[in-house]
Amino acid sequence: MIKFLLGLVVGIGLLLLTGYLFVNRGGISMATKGGPLPMERSIAHQVLAASIGQSSGDQSPLPADEANLLAGAHVYQQNDCTMCHGRLDQPAPEVAKRFYPHAPQLLPPGEGVTDDPVGTTHWVVKNGIRFSAMPAFEGKLTDAEIWQVSLLLRNADKLPPPVQEVLRQARSD
Repeated sequence: MIKFLLGLVVGIGLLLLTGYLFVNRGGISMATKGGPLPMERSIAHQVLAASIGQSSGDQSPLPADEANLLAGAHVYQQNDCTMCHGRLDQPAPEVAKRFYPHAPQLLPPGEGVTDDPVGTTHWVVKNGIRFSAMPAFEGKLTDAEIWQVSLLLRNADKLPPPVQEVLRQARSD
C-alpha cells in the first residue's frame, strides 16, 4: 500500500514538473499567431456550449421580417460589428485575423452563423465570449436590438435587397 501511494505521489509530481518545464521553457506560445493548444478547441467549444445551455433553444419574440432585419443591419453598422466581422460581399477585415481565436466573418461570403439557432447568437451578442475579442452588448443594446442583430445574422444568406444595401455601406454617424 505504501509503495502504491509513493508511486502515485511520484507520478503526480513528475506530471506537474513536466508541465511546469513545458510552460516555462517556451513550450506554449501565448502569441495570437500561434496555433491552438492540445484540446483547446474541444474544451472551449464544450465550455461555450455549456454556458449557452438552454438559451440556444430560445426563440425570438420578433419576426424575421424586413423591418426587423433592416433594424438589425443598422444596429450591426452603428456598433462597429463590421470592424471585426466584415461587410456583406467583402473579404474579412484584416483585423479579424489578428485576434485569437479569429473573429468569424458573419456575412456572406463568410459562413457566418446562419446554421446556428437564433437563441445561440442572441446569447453570444448579449453576453460576449470570455478570452476572445467578443464583447457583451447587454446594457449597451436593448434586448429587442440584440434579437434584431441575431435575426439578421441567422438570415444573412437570404437577406432582402434593402437590407443588403445597408450592409454594403460604410457606417454613417
